[in-house]
Amino acid sequence: MQLGGGEDDELAEAHEINVTPFIDVMLVLLIIFMVAAPLATVDVPVNLPSAAAVPQPRPDKPVYLTLSADRALHLGDAPVAREALPAALDAAFAGDREGRVFLRADGGASYAEVMEVLNLLRGAGWTRVALVGLEQR
Repeated sequence: MQLGGGEDDELAEAHEINVTPFIDVMLVLLIIFMVAAPLATVDVPVNLPSAAAVPQPRPDKPVYLTLSADRALHLGDAPVAREALPAALDAAFAGDREGRVFLRADGGASYAEVMEVLNLLRGAGWTRVALVGLEQR
């Protein structure tokens, strides 16, 4: 019986790293990322406007339509009901549909509320609407 290891021992140590499982794992990860990368991108092209726009000249007497945080509309300083908005705009512009309405909306108003007011204006025949915001310096 022999307890010590001889030179021709069959269970000799291997002095090299087996990289085959490492390569297999890396290839699987590569395939996963190749499939997942196109799904993570947004395919909707959006051309966002610049926030530091050059202020446009305003008329001598601009007509402001204000949407407050509580969804109330004001034409100038006077409150106006949504049903009476077309008549109030006709009176403010003396029937001239080419006038520009300056829309101011409170920061607490949602996008849906602003769109509702824009739809009211468009339904009343007013297509020249300017959105008013604070100037960045």
